[in-house]
Amino acid sequence: MSPALLKWYDHNKRDLPWRKSNLFYPVYVSEVMLQQTQVKTVIPFYTKWFIRFPSIESVAVSNIDELLKLWEGLGYYSRCVNFHKSCKILFNKYDSQLPENEADFLKLPGVGNYISSAVYSIVKNLPLTAIDANIKRIMCRVLKIKYLTPYNNKRINNAVEKFIDKDRPGDFNQALMDLGSSICTPIKTDCYICPISSLCKAMKTSSPLQYPFKKPKRIKPLKRLAAAIIFNKDKFFIVKRPLNTMLGGLWELPTIELNTYISPNDQLFKYIKMTYNITVSINRKITTIKHSYSHFDILINLYKCNLQDNNLISSEFASWIKPDDIKRYAFSKSNHKLFNKLNLNAWNI
Repeated sequence: MSPALLKWYDHNKRDLPWRKSNLFYPVYVSEVMLQQTQVKTVIPFYTKWFIRFPSIESVAVSNIDELLKLWEGLGYYSRCVNFHKSCKILFNKYDSQLPENEADFLKLPGVGNYISSAVYSIVKNLPLTAIDANIKRIMCRVLKIKYLTPYNNKRINNAVEKFIDKDRPGDFNQALMDLGSSICTPIKTDCYICPISSLCKAMKTSSPLQYPFKKPKRIKPLKRLAAAIIFNKDKFFIVKRPLNTMLGGLWELPTIELNTYISPNDQLFKYIKMTYNITVSINRKITTIKHSYSHFDILINLYKCNLQDNNLISSEFASWIKPDDIKRYAFSKSNHKLFNKLNLNAWNI
């Protein structure tokens, strides 16, 4: 596999900004951003990120709010939080260098087998297999594997270990990635221009798209939420999500998941009073948005609330801001959808 694949890669590899060098930091940043995210989505975020944070040290000494604001819109925000923690450790303990021992790198927050193998194969030229969903799909077709059982996953890993180029392991891993993005994709195969088609058992069946078997998509559950926009003169109230939760570190309007059997108004009133020591009256529902995550959908009803009594002590987790301040804080896409509906700058509510 290796000679044909690398010859194809040398002539067809994607021109990606993180491939300008094999230095540790750009490779590491890109691998973190590329987790569960398409290349075309990552490129503009990576470019902006590298201008603002060009080194491990620049990340380590920065505030997490700065990082999350630049990450805003890329999703899976725990990646950013973990990357910040890891950069602090790398800066303080390893002089901002890739640890010599892979086991030490694997101990860092957010670093799993895939990221570690990808980084060490590209940066240190170690023959480590970086197997993700793309490479699993290619190898399922090469080996004619229909079901991704634990046994078959082991077969795939053994095969890639056998095929990997010992002199250019990083290029080998990236070549398989590029092959999976252009020729051997989930929805089409261009077998007649594929550099490894002679090895592919699925091609000989004339129906390579049957491999691997695609599970039927599950119907995602719908969560119903209520959010409050609470005004105090020319400002409105926002809160910061705890770092150890989904969307941790992002700001949002006060939001609660609704209990079907209790009035939304009552639930929202009690939640705001008990959590933030603010007394409000629920004025009216002013808009509704729907947003989709990987495992569930949400429906948010936004309520305009009148401030009755404010005993809140301001902190790093709660703030009153003006509409123009939105650009200074990192919010989730769902909250930006609410802001767009409200047209806060025109007070169109």
